[in-house]
Amino acid sequence: FCIFDYMLNMRPSPPPVCSFNILFGCLAKNKHYDTVLSLFKRLNSTGLFPDLYTYNILINCFCKMGRVSHGFVVLGRILRSCFTPNAVTFTSLIKGLCAESRIMEAAALFTKLRVFGCEPNVFTYNTLINGLYRTGHTIVALNLFEEMASGNGEFGVEGFVDKAKELFLQMKDENINPDVVTYTSVIRGFCYANDWNEAKCLLIEMMDQGVQPNVVTFNVIMDELCKNGKMDEASRLLDLMIQIGVRPNAFVYNTLMDGFCLTGRVNRAKELFVSMESMGCTHTVFSYSILINGYCKNKEIEGALSLYGEMLSKGIKPDVVIYNTLFVVLFEIHQVERAFKLFDEMQRDGVAADTWTYRTFIDGLCKNSYIVEAVELFRTLRILKCELDIRAYNCLIDGL
Repeated sequence: FCIFDYMLNMRPSPPPVCSFNILFGCLAKNKHYDTVLSLFKRLNSTGLFPDLYTYNILINCFCKMGRVSHGFVVLGRILRSCFTPNAVTFTSLIKGLCAESRIMEAAALFTKLRVFGCEPNVFTYNTLINGLYRTGHTIVALNLFEEMASGNGEFGVEGFVDKAKELFLQMKDENINPDVVTYTSVIRGFCYANDWNEAKCLLIEMMDQGVQPNVVTFNVIMDELCKNGKMDEASRLLDLMIQIGVRPNAFVYNTLMDGFCLTGRVNRAKELFVSMESMGCTHTVFSYSILINGYCKNKEIEGALSLYGEMLSKGIKPDVVIYNTLFVVLFEIHQVERAFKLFDEMQRDGVAADTWTYRTFIDGLCKNSYIVEAVELFRTLRILKCELDIRAYNCLIDGL
């Protein structure tokens, strides 16, 4: 606090509030939010009056600390002090609301900006668009956005895309250049609506406009391509990423591997798995799970078990999903003893069996004519009060 104390004790009088704003701004930039609030209280007690810039810094601090309600209290002080809040004021509040998943309130606040005589800027648009496209809130948020704007309560995926286009074009009409966050958010919206052509056009446009896509942009598009089996295009997209200097992350590789496995191209998935480490990506449990599942679907149990062994040698603990995948294929190829051996290993590793595990064993034992063992296992599970679903009962009934 030495600088603050020095400024406060300057004679014949302290410097103007704008000098304190510079100090507060630097502290906030370095995430010393509590310090800013503490110093502001001291400044306030000296009779120096804060200006709009000071209040904006306070709102930003409160929102960064997850205390948006306090930010709105400061907004009230701004209005009572006869200041006019600006785009910075509202952008901080909208960002704070979005961070707390209060997307509908953020959209409502955006619609009220002009009531306060405030025009949104590029940061306001980017903040709101990014919030609106968050998973789980997109349609609801845009429903409310459209309802407030036009009083129209009916709004679906088509409306979502239309609103994205409308807002995007509005930004351009006002000479506000979209940044990578905005482009990525709108691309995500098109992908959500299964409109790959629009997403692709927007990717091309953003690069033509000199906006570099980041790994999140590619993640969004890659996921859409792989979900729709467009694996050749997905491969070309990976090449483009590397070509323009965007390093693929584990999500990109895992998405690609999963897509290739689902389309029966396990060898290509294996190539990607091998190349991950050369690109600085660490194999995760999910990476192994995807490839093991791919091998198992092709009945290549030795390849799957080899990967399982590789995991153990690297100190990566398999989860119950991987074990269940291996159990299914072992029973399918009639290697019952091997399944029991693997189950023992699972227990030694401290991985708890789930309903799927028990159902797989009951079904696998019955289909391999181990009826007595299946009934015995069923009784044991009942005594231990293990959770069994209706499908486990059906497996036993079908086996009998």
